[in-house]
Amino acid sequence: MEDLIKILKDLHPDVDFDTCTTLIDDKILDSFDIVTVISEINEEFDVVIPAEEIVPENFNSAQALYALIKKIEDED
Repeated sequence: MEDLIKILKDLHPDVDFDTCTTLIDDKILDSFDIVTVISEINEEFDVVIPAEEIVPENFNSAQALYALIKKIEDED
């Protein structure tokens, strides 16, 4: 989780990713940020996020995103 928070904080150092649950709803993360996050996750965690998983619910919080990473890791 720490690695994911670091990735997110590199994009938006002013956001409290530990508690924020509206990253997409409040437009904190835009489409460019999402592409960057997906790329960084691929590199850091060695997982590929399938297109069908790129939905707001999976990107609205660091916790949701981390749960997605773990789900993909468990499927491999």
